Amino acid sequence: MMRKSKALRKTNETEIEIAVNLDGTGSYSVKTDIPFLTHMLELFSRHSLIDLEVVATGDVEVDHHHLIEDVGIVLGEAIERALGDKRGINRYGFFTLPMDETLISAAIDLSGRPYFVYGGFPQFKTLMGIEFDLFREFWKSFSYSLKCNLHINCHYGLNLHHMAEGTFKAVARALRVAVSVDERVKGVPSTKGKL
Repeated sequence: MMRKSKALRKTNETEIEIAVNLDGTGSYSVKTDIPFLTHMLELFSRHSLIDLEVVATGDVEVDHHHLIEDVGIVLGEAIERALGDKRGINRYGFFTLPMDETLISAAIDLSGRPYFVYGGFPQFKTLMGIEFDLFREFWKSFSYSLKCNLHINCHYGLNLHHMAEGTFKAVARALRVAVSVDERVKGVPSTKGKL
C-alpha cells in the first residue's frame, strides 16, 4: 500500500505544492518565503516521520497570513489523500511535549469530521515579524482540510519560539501515532465501517 500523495494550490495570493509519504523516515525538502515557517515544517517532518516536500511562495510583502494559512490547507489535503480509506490506521494519537519552560499537548482523531480547539496561547504578540495568532490559523486550516479533530493546548510557557516549535513537534508526534498502521486492525477503526 503506497501512502503517498501530492496537493497543489494556486491563487492570486499563493502558489503551493506539497508531497507527502506517510511511511517515510522524516526526510524533507522545504522551501517557503517565510524562513520560520520553513523551519517549523522541517521539524514537523522529522518528528512525524512523514517525508515532506514543500515549495510555497506567496505575497508575504502584503502579509504572512495568506501563505501560512494556505500551507496549512495544502498540507492537510496531502495527508488526507495519502490516508486513502484509512484501513488499519490507529486513528487516534496524542502527545505532550516539554520544550524548556513550555508544555504543549496535542490530540488528534482522524475521524473525517473537522473540529479544532486551540487554548492557552498568547494573543497580540509577534514572533520573527509574524503575528503569533497566524499559527492558530495554520492549524485550523490544517484540521479542516485533513478532516480531523485537532486539540492543541499550551499548559504554560514564556518563550514564543518554544511555544510555536513545541506545537509543531507535539502535533507531529500525535499524527505519527494516528497515521500508523496496526496489523491487528481489520478495516477501518470505527463501528460505522467508514471514516
